[in-house]
Amino acid sequence: MERLQEYIDSRYIAGVRLREASFFILTALAEQPMHGYGLMKAVGELSAGQVRLRAGTLYAALDRLTEDGLLAVDREEAVEGRLRRYYRLTDQGASVLAAEVEQWQAAATVATARLRRRGAGRLGLAG
Repeated sequence: MERLQEYIDSRYIAGVRLREASFFILTALAEQPMHGYGLMKAVGELSAGQVRLRAGTLYAALDRLTEDGLLAVDREEAVEGRLRRYYRLTDQGASVLAAEVEQWQAAATVATARLRRRGAGRLGLAG
C-alpha cells in the first residue's frame, strides 16, 4: 500500500504528463466552476472537437482529479429534480496545469526550432 501512495503522491511531478482529457478538463475549469454537461461541451470546444468525453469517462476523470486534489466540488444545486454538481480548479490543480503548459511550450519551442532548421517554408511555420 505504501508503494501505491508514493505513486499517487508523485503522479503530478515534473516530467509526468496529464492525460489529454484531464488537461482539457483542468483548462476548462481554469476560469470558472462548471458542471459535468458544461465540461463536456467546453472540452470539445477547447480541443477543436478532438476530445469528446462521454459521461462515464468524464465522471471517472472528475472523481480521480478530485481525489488527487486537483479539483474540488464547488457547489451542488437541484435543476428540474436532478442534482447538478459544479467543480472548480484547486490551487494545486492550477499549479499542475501551469507546469503542464510550461512543459508543452518548451517542447513546442524545441520542435519549432528544429523544423525551421529543416526548412520552415515547406512546413508552413511562420517566422
